[in-house]
Formats: sequence, C-alpha cells, structure tokens
Amino acid sequence: MIDNIDILKNVTILYAEDEADLRDVTSSILKSFTKNQYIATNGKEAYELFLNHEDDIDLIITDINMPILNGLDFIKKVKQINLNIPVIVTTAFSNKEYLLKAIDIGVDKYVLKPIDITKLLQAMSQSLIYHELKDLYTDKLTTLPNRNKLKKDLAKNDFDLVALVDIDEFSTINDFFGEAIGDKILYEFTLKLKDYFLTNEYSIYRIESDKFAILSKDGSSTDDFYNFCRAFIDKVELESFYVDENEIDINITIGIAKSKGLLAYKYSQRIISYARKRFQKIMIYDESYKIQQSFEENIKWIKQLKQGFKENLLQAFFQPILDTKSQEIVKYEALIRYISPEGVEFGPYNFLQIAKKTKMYPNIVQVILDDALKLIKNKQKRVSINISYDDLSNEKTTNYIYNYLEKHKEFTSSLEFEILESEEISDFDLVEKFIKTVSNYGCLVGIDDFGAGYSNFHLLSRLNVDFIKIDGSLIKDIHNSKDLEIIVKTISNIAKEFNIKTVAEFVSNEEIYNKIKGLNIDLAQGFYFSKPLSYKEII
Repeated sequence: MIDNIDILKNVTILYAEDEADLRDVTSSILKSFTKNQYIATNGKEAYELFLNHEDDIDLIITDINMPILNGLDFIKKVKQINLNIPVIVTTAFSNKEYLLKAIDIGVDKYVLKPIDITKLLQAMSQSLIYHELKDLYTDKLTTLPNRNKLKKDLAKNDFDLVALVDIDEFSTINDFFGEAIGDKILYEFTLKLKDYFLTNEYSIYRIESDKFAILSKDGSSTDDFYNFCRAFIDKVELESFYVDENEIDINITIGIAKSKGLLAYKYSQRIISYARKRFQKIMIYDESYKIQQSFEENIKWIKQLKQGFKENLLQAFFQPILDTKSQEIVKYEALIRYISPEGVEFGPYNFLQIAKKTKMYPNIVQVILDDALKLIKNKQKRVSINISYDDLSNEKTTNYIYNYLEKHKEFTSSLEFEILESEEISDFDLVEKFIKTVSNYGCLVGIDDFGAGYSNFHLLSRLNVDFIKIDGSLIKDIHNSKDLEIIVKTISNIAKEFNIKTVAEFVSNEEIYNKIKGLNIDLAQGFYFSKPLSYKEII
C-alpha cells in the first residue's frame, strides 16, 4: 500500500525517458495518478518543456542516460532556475559515485530500473511531502507562504481579491546598509503585515525579494480593501524601522486586482507596474487603463523592429541646422525613423525604449552611423548624431563607434556627436575619454538638451566640448516668457566665455527665430526652417 497517494492527484509532472516502450508504459500509469503530464524523449526536450511550463510543473522524473542532453545535465539547468523543485531519477545503474553525483546536484530520490511502479509512486509522494513541508511552498526568510503557494491557492477559487505590495527602492537599502540589515527589514516588515492583515481575514505571501501578496478571504468589496490597504501605506510611512541602531524609513506601492483565480495575481502585477510609472502609491486594476493594449503594442514593435532591420525599414532622417544670421545650412542632425512597408513614418518615441530593452539598440546605432556616413560621403554634408551616457557606459557600443571611425577616418572630420545631458552622468572620466578619442578623428562633440533640468555649468569647464544645444523646453516658449529669455541669455553668455557655440532647437516660428537671433545664439534648428528630411530629399 502506498502512503499519501492522494497527494498526487493535483500534481503536474514532467517525465523524461528515451526508451519508447518504458516511456509509454510508465506515462500511461502516471496519467492515472496525477493531474497533468508533460512527456519528453530526451533531456533537451524536457528542458524546453520546463521553460515553457515552469509555473505548472510540480515534480520532475527523469532518466539519466539520454541523448542530446543527459538527465544530470538537464537537472543542473533546471536547478539554476528553480532550486526547490522535487526531482526523481530513474536509472539502470546503482553505481554509488554516480548516485552521489545525482544527490549532490539536488536529486531527491532515485528509482532503479526496471521500474517498480509502486516504488516510483511512493518516491513521488514522499518527495512532494518533503518539499511541501520544507521549501516548495514556504519562504525561508519570513516563513510566509511563497509564490508557489499563492498560485496553488488561487487555482482553487473562482474569484479572488489580491493586493501586491512592493517595497520601493529596496535595492538602495541593501546598497546602503548591507543585505544582512535588508533581510532584517524584510522580516520586520513581515511582522507588520501579519499584525495588520489578520490571518482570519487575509492570507499573506512573500512573492520575491521585496514583493508580498495579500489575498482577501473575508469577501471584502474592492473599495473597502483599497481603503484598508491605503491606510496600511500611511501606517508604514509614519513608522520607522529600527534595525541595529539604524532608523530606516521605507515606502511601499500597492496594486490591487479582482478577477478569476490566477488572473487576479496577473492583473495585480500589471497594475503595480502601471502605478509606478504614474507615481501613484496605490491603484486598482481597470481594463480602461489599456495595460493589455500597451503589452500588445510592445509585442507589435518588437516584431516590426526585427522585420525592419532585415528589410532596411529603419533609416536616418536629417534635420537641417542653420547659421542663425545667414540662415545657411551648416550641418544636419541624424534622427532615426521607422518607415513601415506602407510608407508611414514613425518617430523614435514609438520604439526606442523597446529597442533598448530587447537588445536591438546597437542595430540602431549602426543604422545611424551608416546613413550619416552615406550623407557625408556622397553629398559632402556635415552630420551630427546623438549619443547617451548609457551608450558611453556600454563598452561594446563605444568600441563599435571607435572601430567605425577608424575604418572610415577619411570622412570623420564631418561627423559630430551630441552627448545627451543627464543626471545619470556620474563618471566624467568615461565621458572625457570618449570626447578625446573621437576628437582625435576630427569629430566635434557637443552637449545635447543643455538646460533640461540637470544643467551644471561645471560641465562647460570640465568637458572639452565644441557646442551646446539648448533644450527645446527653454526655446519653444521663449517669445512669451521673460524668464526663459533670461535663462537662455545667461546660457549663451557663459558659453561664449568658454568659446563654445550655442544651438537652439524647437525653433518653430518667426517670433522664436527673431528672439534667439537677438540673443546671439549661433545656430538654430526647427520646423520654422525644415522638418527632418530623407536622404533623397537633401540636395
């Protein structure tokens, strides 16, 4: 008789075996005792199934000697993702060293071939009970139920009300005070949660490092739950944490969602991310926010970018930059555009961040450089391209630029770089190195968006730049604001003291043009003169 056999009826297993007859027989028996089964014929196939169904799989049974990827190597890869998942191996070998190796990488039990199905089922139930009591459903630090347990609980119910609680900037606390104190704060925060969300009305879970979930059990309305959570935020912000004589304040963000089972957790994840972007402390998920539409838009752009790079749908457009006094074109700024197969033009705000997050951004740098060189080479124009501090911090990106300049150095004296001014600039040595390197190729370097909120006139003395581009937010309303006029005049006068040229962007009408001309701004660009032009439109 098998003890605790009932525990298997709600379990989903992944079973890997290369011997077809044994696989068919064993899997058919497992279907009688378990909820769901994923069947693989080798380690590689099993690993792919695990990656696709990790959240569903409760237990792994695998042969050791399999083609393509053997059982032990498969287990190693799985344990790098989920250290706590139960694993049972089936093997025809009883070699002690071999089995010790299996145990060392996290195998719970082994069953010798030919498989005694009773022993296998017993091993499965024992392994699940062990993990259930130990790590599979419990967080070690806080002893709270973990994400696995939350998903199991949600799967049982038709409708649930879930709050996802996230400690803001918790990584900063770890950086400032160390992980030991960070762990103590997490533990103290858990006690605060337990004290506030009583166990007879709520279930509390630790989802990951600094994220917790609250599941309402008392049938509260969404509005009542919102108000209760809102009061908890106020309580946390008013009460400091005292850890090892350190007084530490924390803030939290909460996302609330009500839906069917696991969807409630899924929606709470979406709304908390949305709340952060909107700088809200707490929000309730609502379809009207069109968060799903945003996800779909991201997926659409990922596909379009991949297609665009293959079919040359991404290209640089060039906006003229003119001498303010003579209105003669001095150079062009290269601006990335996506041109759809139907000929519709899309600006970078549609896809640039997506390109950065999906590691396609280096391709954009390459497109800009190639198109800029084409304009320099074939039409003898000067071209300025944008570069961010993130680009300068990325060694692959800077090395690509340096190699590109070396390869085409007979044309580089007509190429300029605009470094985006940002509060992120922390390593001035890095920026100075870039300026010095590209200057050796005859490239001019400027600061873009100067005055955008992070301006530090110390930059003008610290960095050996040739020009500054005054941010459009200071230019576009300068004809209506005396304050903006004073700021721009100050920037212009200081730049001239350093023998640095000034550029005004967003010059959209004659009034703005006359104003910046009167302030002795050297160069100007904007729709008053010209929209960005395609390569073919430039004479």
